[in-house]
Amino acid sequence: MAEDAADRPSAPDPSVVPEQERAALEELAVRIAVEAGRLVRDERPRAVDVHRTKSTDLDVVTLMDTRSEALVRRRLAEARPDDGVLGEEEGVTGGTSGLTWVVDPIDGTVNYLYDLPAYAVSIAVVVGDPTRPGAWSPVAGAVVAPRTGEVFSARAGGGARLRRSDPAGDHADEAPARLRVSDVRDLAGVLLATGFAYDRQVREDQARVVADLLPRVRDVRRLGAAALDLCHVAAGRVDAYYEVGTHAWDVAAGALVVAEAGGVVTGLGADDPPSETMVVAGGPAAHATVRAEVERLLRRG
Repeated sequence: MAEDAADRPSAPDPSVVPEQERAALEELAVRIAVEAGRLVRDERPRAVDVHRTKSTDLDVVTLMDTRSEALVRRRLAEARPDDGVLGEEEGVTGGTSGLTWVVDPIDGTVNYLYDLPAYAVSIAVVVGDPTRPGAWSPVAGAVVAPRTGEVFSARAGGGARLRRSDPAGDHADEAPARLRVSDVRDLAGVLLATGFAYDRQVREDQARVVADLLPRVRDVRRLGAAALDLCHVAAGRVDAYYEVGTHAWDVAAGALVVAEAGGVVTGLGADDPPSETMVVAGGPAAHATVRAEVERLLRRG
């Protein structure tokens, strides 16, 4: 299941973007994600209807997904008209700058549908081609959880931060705190996060892997929002996370937050990039242990 290194594209170096610009891009991602988060939180109808489905009947889209992405695209067009955009709902819009914004307008749409607070707006800007695993690298990004007022952000080489804001207010009300992954080493001590695919058949394999791991880890958490799972790894709230079926918009911002908090994010193989096949994240020791276990279980079939 690990990818052949010979076929893997080379990820570009995010340092091609100057540090001052990376800092400005991080702040722009935060500003737009906070605005979009306020939109989806404050204008959520009392009963949210499914606007349409995508890959399966479980893969839902609400009208607020499309409204949130439209808002993000408008703000990016105003601030960065030469950049490309890859959005979960509207696909790719090309640019000329070499930078592409990768947008998940509501990560955790099913939670949003049921009025559970674990949903977020995720916005990252990357160099390279975000439609090809391994061909892109995040430069800056933000993940905003509008119901809790938490704003996670990072820029390449600049560390990862958590700002806490009043969910009813416009601005962060605390100074940003630097994030750091946990240093758990043994599998038995790992608080493990995961998620499940929309495909019912794929869930059978996922259930088998979880059933094997559950007695051997501290416990398992299933939040339902990949971007938040990654940010919780970065904050040391969980020790590791793995999931099948994520896309660039699910992980681009969160993966950068993890990496800048001292963590590791890969695909199934130790040298594989995160992809739809697999994403594994954690502190260095927990990541290595969990990744090896998941790879072993999936290969065993």
